[in-house]
Amino acid sequence: MEFDKALLKLQRYCAYQDRCHQEVRSKLLSIKVYGDDLEQVMSELIRDDYLNEERFAKSYSRGKFRIKKWGKVKILQGLKARHISDYCIKKGMAEIEDDEYRETIKLVLLNQMDRNTHLKPYLAKDKAIKYAISRGFETEIVYEVVKDIS
Repeated sequence: MEFDKALLKLQRYCAYQDRCHQEVRSKLLSIKVYGDDLEQVMSELIRDDYLNEERFAKSYSRGKFRIKKWGKVKILQGLKARHISDYCIKKGMAEIEDDEYRETIKLVLLNQMDRNTHLKPYLAKDKAIKYAISRGFETEIVYEVVKDIS
């Protein structure tokens, strides 16, 4: 594919939603852009602020936390899987406020306990704890919040 067409296509791709470098590189390879052209498209996208790793990390963290109700552990794993730098990961994780985080854990636990009312209370609580931990919330914080609820 020609450089200009590839650049235009990737500008639209990045304008649609924030992307990480890995996603853009994969997209370029899928449309058969290689070598110097690939690197030049990447640098143009970064220069024109279509591609920004810090902005991606922040929006990824906010979205996965607020919309999908993921915990910090799961979000961190997702960012690392996308090869985001440690600096950008810290910036992204800073988007999650502690009060809101604890409140979300409480909501997740209460919703899960409400779904399991047919079980004995201690079993429902145990299932809710396991569910919250599987969503990426830290074990210690989950137990603290459970103690506050009880």
